[in-house]
Amino acid sequence: MKAADRRIRRYQWKGIRRLSLLLSVCAAAAAGCGTGDEKDPKKQEEPEVSADEEENQEKKEQEKKEQVSLTVWGAQEDTELMGQVIQSFQEEYQEQADLQITYGVQGESGCKDALLGALEDGPDVFAFADDQLNALAAAGAVEPVEAADVLRAEHLPRAVEAASVDDTMYAYPLTADNGYFLYYNKEFFTEEDVLSLERMLEIAADNGKYVAMDWSSAWYVYAFFGNTGMEVGLNTDGITNFCTWNQKEGAIKGVDVAQSMLEIAKSPGFSNRKDEEFLKGVQDGSVIAGISGVWNAVAVQQTWGELTGAAKMPSYMCAGRQVQMASFAGCKLIGVNAYSKYPEWAARLAEWIVSEQNQQLRFELRGQGPSNRRAAESAQVQEAPAIAALLAQSEYSQLQRVSGKFWEPVETFAENMALGNPTGEDLQKQLDRMVEQVMAR
Repeated sequence: MKAADRRIRRYQWKGIRRLSLLLSVCAAAAAGCGTGDEKDPKKQEEPEVSADEEENQEKKEQEKKEQVSLTVWGAQEDTELMGQVIQSFQEEYQEQADLQITYGVQGESGCKDALLGALEDGPDVFAFADDQLNALAAAGAVEPVEAADVLRAEHLPRAVEAASVDDTMYAYPLTADNGYFLYYNKEFFTEEDVLSLERMLEIAADNGKYVAMDWSSAWYVYAFFGNTGMEVGLNTDGITNFCTWNQKEGAIKGVDVAQSMLEIAKSPGFSNRKDEEFLKGVQDGSVIAGISGVWNAVAVQQTWGELTGAAKMPSYMCAGRQVQMASFAGCKLIGVNAYSKYPEWAARLAEWIVSEQNQQLRFELRGQGPSNRRAAESAQVQEAPAIAALLAQSEYSQLQRVSGKFWEPVETFAENMALGNPTGEDLQKQLDRMVEQVMAR
C-alpha cells in the first residue's frame, strides 16, 4: 500500500470513528428526553474512545509490516556482489517490511529484449547497458526517476547523461566504465611502445605472441572509424542511424580504414579473438596485449601481477598518418520496471544498489569504475591502472548511441577484413553495402 493510500485510509477511519461517536451522543440525548426512566438495552451508549486510544490504534496499523516481494536481474558475474548488496538492504529495512528479494541472472547486454518480451511479468529492478535506455523509455518500461536531482548531484556528468533521454533521467547510474582500453604485459612493452599499434604487432610477432582485439563485435570496430572525421550515430527519430563510414572524400576515406584493417589482420602478431578468448590467451601466455575493459582487470592482474600495464588505445597507421584509436563509452544502469507491484520499494532498492558504499564494494569485488562522484574520487579507485587507462581513453570516446541495425552489418564487414578479404571483393562496394544496412529503417 502506498503512503498516500495509507494516509487516505487513516483519515477515513478517523472520520468514521468521529461520526460514530457523534451518533452515540445524539442517541443518548434522545433517550434522556423520553417519559420512562428505564433505558432500552438496545440503545446502550458505546464506550467513548479517547484520543490516546485512537492514536494508539493508528500507530498499530502503521506498525504492521508490509509484505514485499522483489525480483532483481543482473549479470552472472555479479551474483556474489549482489547477494551482499541485497542482504544489507534487507537488514537496513527489516523493521519496516518483510522483504523477499530474488536475484535472477540476466546479462546486461540482452536485458532489453528479455524484459520487453514479458514486461508485466518481468523483474522489479534490473541492470542494463545504457544504449538500451531509449528503447526502454519509448516502450514505457521505465518512468522518469523521482530522485533525479539527488542523482545528478551524486553522480558523474557522463553517467547522468547516459541515464537520461532528452535531459530526463529514466535510470540510476551504476558504473562509468563501460568502455575499452589497452592491457599490456610490461615484460614485452615499454610505455613508448604501446603508443603505436604497428610497433606492438612487431614486438608480438618477434616473440611468437599476439596482440588481441575482437573484430566480431562492432562495439570494438568503432575504434578504427571514430577519429577519422567519419561519423555514426542515432537520428532524432530514435530509430534509424546515420553513418558516413563509406565516404569517398576527405583526408581519410572509408577505403583507407578498410585497407589499414587488412594490413593489421595480416600481421603474424595480430589475433582476432573474442573477449573470453583474449583472457584465455593472457592466462596461457600466448597473448601479451589486448583491447578489453575493466571487467577483466582482476583476472589480468592475477595472471600478470606487477607486470600488468594499462593505457589508452594506441594509434594506427591510416592514409599515411597515425590515427588515435577511438572507443565507444558507456555506463551500466539500474532500471525500475514501470509495472512493478512495489514501485516505491523497487526505487528504494535501486538507490541502495547505486549508493556510494555499494559502488565502492563493486569496485573492490569486481574492479568496476564507480559513477558515484565520491566513490570515483577515492584513492583506491584513482590508483587502479585500469581506471586510469579508461580515464585517459575517455578523451577519445563517445557515448554509444546507435540502433540495432548498426551491429550485424559492421560485424560482417569487419570479420571479412579479419580474414583478409578472401573473395577480393571491392572495398568500396563492401563499405557501401555496410552503410546502407546500418541506416536501414
